[in-house]
Amino acid sequence: MKDSDTSATLTSEELETWAGLATVLEWLPAALDSQLQRDAQLTHFEYGVLYALAHAPNSTLRMSVLSGYANSSLSRLSRAATRLESKGWMRRTPDPTDGRYTLAILTDIGRQKIEYATPGHVQTVRELVLDRLTKPQTRQLREITHRITHAIRSEGSWTAPVPRD
Repeated sequence: MKDSDTSATLTSEELETWAGLATVLEWLPAALDSQLQRDAQLTHFEYGVLYALAHAPNSTLRMSVLSGYANSSLSRLSRAATRLESKGWMRRTPDPTDGRYTLAILTDIGRQKIEYATPGHVQTVRELVLDRLTKPQTRQLREITHRITHAIRSEGSWTAPVPRD
């Protein structure tokens, strides 16, 4: 707690705010998974892994860096990587500069998969989130999520790549 005067209960306004956010945290991942599974046979987590690799230099990241971006344990990421490798969408190899690390590398068919999956995913994100907000609300949401993210963990989070025009 911040200080000893902090109440152990939420005010009705705080509870309404928290309940709304908690509902979004539960419902949005399921909706994103549903669309990606239906249209591209990917989970949202797998999509995020492929997306991060597609936007990394040489489509390659150390597994440890990728797990930080994905907010995932190495074991969860490893299981997803095994599934993605079995489909030929990525591969793993020891890091030639330091054999203690493993590199995740997006394959050509993995790039095709992410390019195929992205338009439907973008449409879903717009329909469920971005189109529901005004431009000022979008900026506010971005600022709010940055504040919450940094309160949870100040380093190692993924940042959006600069869009290619």
